[in-house]
Amino acid sequence: MAVHRRAAVLGSPIAHSLSPVLHRAAYEELGLTGWTYDRFEVDEAALPGFFETLGPAWAGLSLTMPLKRAVIPLLDGISETAASVDAVNTVVLTQDGRRTGDNTDVPGMVAALREHGIDKVEAAAILGAGATASSALAALSRVCPGEIAVYVRSEARAAEMRKWAERLEVSVRIADWADAEQALHAPLVISTTPAGATDALARSVPERPTALFDVLYDPWPTTLAARWSAYGGTVVSGLDLLVHQAVLQVEQMTGRAPAPLDAMRKAGERALAAR
Repeated sequence: MAVHRRAAVLGSPIAHSLSPVLHRAAYEELGLTGWTYDRFEVDEAALPGFFETLGPAWAGLSLTMPLKRAVIPLLDGISETAASVDAVNTVVLTQDGRRTGDNTDVPGMVAALREHGIDKVEAAAILGAGATASSALAALSRVCPGEIAVYVRSEARAAEMRKWAERLEVSVRIADWADAEQALHAPLVISTTPAGATDALARSVPERPTALFDVLYDPWPTTLAARWSAYGGTVVSGLDLLVHQAVLQVEQMTGRAPAPLDAMRKAGERALAAR
């Protein structure tokens, strides 16, 4: 008799999420015929009630905005990585009822960079200072021993990034968004901004760009990523990040490793092409 196990991604909005495509592809490749993975529209107010419905069949949850911090009080414990950025995107549920949180965005970023041959950079720049920027800063703490310039639009955002830098023990220089074109000359640029926010910077891409990690995957390529690639620079995409963080989630939730990265990536590419 097949064992029925459940997993899902929660967030609001959630209809756009590629997580079901990636996780289901992994289950098929791994022969996990009793596993299902769904998506649920859940906001911060509804999250505690959703947790009350979780039974022993549940193996794990993926969390997206706005739940990555709201979930922490509902858990029995979180990993050091999750604690370092106050954000949980993965919850592993055991059949005895224990709920443990982790953050696979940070190691997923590191893995995506390494897949493109980026193991270490002497300096870096981050565009934006939202929730993803803290994960980018944590990832850079593992690959960049030098200064990290962060380009922000407000003093409130600047204060947040200074807080994260102090916690992560990294050297950060805060810069004004008006000077963001200077970021494009860094050995590694990580863009954490919403769609369209960096379009105007595309005209300032240097003739010999180095490496750009743009965390968006839909629409893709972004105007900045397209220009960067056309000039011969290395481009790491949001799909690269999504797949690598999902690989780690699958391994934690199912206990099976390695997760089938290639099958998951191809499933994601097909789903995006169909949109």
